[in-house]
Amino acid sequence: MRRTIALTSILVTSIAGIALAQSVHHGNANSGGTTSADSTFASQMMQAMDRMDSGMMAAKPTGDPDRDFAAMMIPHHQGAIDMAKLELIYGHDPVLRRLAQGIIVEQQQEIEMMQRSLNERPASQP
Repeated sequence: MRRTIALTSILVTSIAGIALAQSVHHGNANSGGTTSADSTFASQMMQAMDRMDSGMMAAKPTGDPDRDFAAMMIPHHQGAIDMAKLELIYGHDPVLRRLAQGIIVEQQQEIEMMQRSLNERPASQP
Protein backbone atom coordinates (compact mmCIF):
# COMPACT_ATOMS: atom_id res chain seq x y z
CA MET A 1 0.00 0.00 0.00
CA ARG A 2 2.75 2.47 0.96
CA ARG A 3 4.66 1.52 -2.16
CA THR A 4 1.63 2.25 -4.35
CA ILE A 5 1.21 5.63 -2.67
CA ALA A 6 4.90 6.44 -3.15
CA LEU A 7 4.87 5.42 -6.81
CA THR A 8 1.68 7.39 -7.41
CA SER A 9 3.18 10.43 -5.69
CA ILE A 10 6.30 10.28 -7.87
CA LEU A 11 4.21 9.88 -11.01
CA VAL A 12 1.89 12.77 -10.13
CA THR A 13 4.86 15.02 -9.32
CA SER A 14 6.48 14.17 -12.66
CA ILE A 15 3.28 14.80 -14.60
CA ALA A 16 2.70 18.10 -12.80
CA GLY A 17 6.25 19.19 -13.64
CA ILE A 18 5.79 18.34 -17.30
CA ALA A 19 2.45 20.15 -17.44
CA LEU A 20 3.98 23.24 -15.84
CA ALA A 21 6.95 23.22 -18.20
CA GLN A 22 4.68 22.78 -21.19
CA SER A 23 2.37 25.60 -20.10
CA VAL A 24 5.33 27.92 -19.55
CA HIS A 25 6.83 26.89 -22.88
CA HIS A 26 3.58 27.35 -24.78
CA GLY A 27 2.88 30.62 -22.99
CA ASN A 28 6.24 31.97 -24.12
CA ALA A 29 5.67 30.78 -27.66
CA ASN A 30 2.34 32.59 -27.86
CA SER A 31 3.68 35.84 -26.42
CA GLY A 32 5.63 36.67 -29.55
CA GLY A 33 8.68 37.55 -27.44
CA THR A 34 10.34 34.15 -27.47
CA THR A 35 14.04 34.27 -28.16
CA SER A 36 16.15 31.47 -29.50
CA ALA A 37 17.71 30.99 -26.04
CA ASP A 38 14.24 30.80 -24.44
CA SER A 39 13.16 28.18 -26.95
CA THR A 40 16.38 26.20 -26.55
CA PHE A 41 16.12 26.33 -22.75
CA ALA A 42 12.49 25.17 -22.78
CA SER A 43 13.29 22.38 -25.22
CA GLN A 44 16.26 21.19 -23.20
CA MET A 45 14.25 21.30 -19.96
CA MET A 46 11.56 19.13 -21.55
CA GLN A 47 14.23 16.69 -22.76
CA ALA A 48 15.72 16.52 -19.25
CA MET A 49 12.29 15.78 -17.76
CA ASP A 50 11.55 13.18 -20.42
CA ARG A 51 14.85 11.40 -19.62
CA MET A 52 14.09 11.58 -15.90
CA ASP A 53 10.57 10.20 -16.34
CA SER A 54 11.79 7.41 -18.63
CA GLY A 55 14.49 6.43 -16.17
CA MET A 56 12.09 6.38 -13.25
CA MET A 57 9.51 4.34 -15.15
CA ALA A 58 12.19 1.90 -16.37
CA ALA A 59 13.00 0.89 -12.79
CA LYS A 60 11.35 -2.50 -12.46
CA PRO A 61 9.78 -3.13 -9.04
CA THR A 62 11.65 -5.83 -7.15
CA GLY A 63 9.59 -6.05 -3.98
CA ASP A 64 12.50 -4.56 -2.00
CA PRO A 65 11.38 -1.04 -1.02
CA ASP A 66 14.95 0.14 -0.41
CA ARG A 67 16.18 -1.09 -3.79
CA ASP A 68 13.10 0.24 -5.61
CA PHE A 69 13.42 3.64 -3.89
CA ALA A 70 17.06 4.01 -4.90
CA ALA A 71 16.46 2.75 -8.44
CA MET A 72 13.74 5.35 -9.02
CA MET A 73 15.42 8.20 -7.16
CA ILE A 74 18.68 7.98 -9.10
CA PRO A 75 17.10 9.14 -12.39
CA HIS A 76 14.99 11.66 -10.43
CA HIS A 77 18.15 13.19 -8.94
CA GLN A 78 19.92 13.06 -12.31
CA GLY A 79 17.00 15.00 -13.78
CA ALA A 80 17.49 17.66 -11.10
CA ILE A 81 21.18 17.85 -11.98
CA ASP A 82 20.42 18.17 -15.69
CA MET A 83 17.90 20.97 -15.02
CA ALA A 84 20.30 22.76 -12.67
CA LYS A 85 23.00 22.68 -15.35
CA LEU A 86 20.56 24.38 -17.71
CA GLU A 87 19.98 27.10 -15.11
CA LEU A 88 23.75 27.67 -15.04
CA ILE A 89 23.85 27.92 -18.82
CA TYR A 90 20.79 30.12 -19.35
CA GLY A 91 19.89 31.67 -15.98
CA HIS A 92 20.97 35.07 -14.74
CA ASP A 93 19.62 35.30 -11.18
CA PRO A 94 22.60 34.90 -8.81
CA VAL A 95 20.48 33.31 -6.06
CA LEU A 96 19.03 30.69 -8.42
CA ARG A 97 22.45 30.04 -9.95
CA ARG A 98 23.88 29.36 -6.46
CA LEU A 99 20.93 27.09 -5.74
CA ALA A 100 21.59 25.23 -9.01
CA GLN A 101 25.25 24.76 -8.07
CA GLY A 102 24.22 23.31 -4.72
CA ILE A 103 21.71 21.00 -6.37
CA ILE A 104 24.40 19.63 -8.67
CA VAL A 105 26.80 18.89 -5.81
CA GLU A 106 24.25 17.51 -3.36
CA GLN A 107 22.24 15.45 -5.82
CA GLN A 108 25.42 13.90 -7.28
CA GLN A 109 26.55 12.90 -3.78
CA GLU A 110 23.15 11.34 -3.11
CA ILE A 111 23.23 9.47 -6.44
CA GLU A 112 26.62 8.04 -5.50
CA MET A 113 25.30 6.98 -2.08
CA MET A 114 22.22 5.29 -3.61
CA GLN A 115 24.35 3.60 -6.28
CA ARG A 116 26.65 2.22 -3.57
CA SER A 117 23.61 0.96 -1.70
CA LEU A 118 22.33 -0.79 -4.82
CA ASN A 119 25.74 -2.32 -5.50
CA GLU A 120 26.09 -3.57 -1.91
CA ARG A 121 22.50 -4.81 -1.57
CA PRO A 122 21.92 -8.41 -2.64
CA ALA A 123 19.47 -8.75 -5.50
CA SER A 124 15.95 -9.58 -4.35
CA GLN A 125 14.94 -13.19 -4.62
CA PRO A 126 11.77 -13.80 -6.68
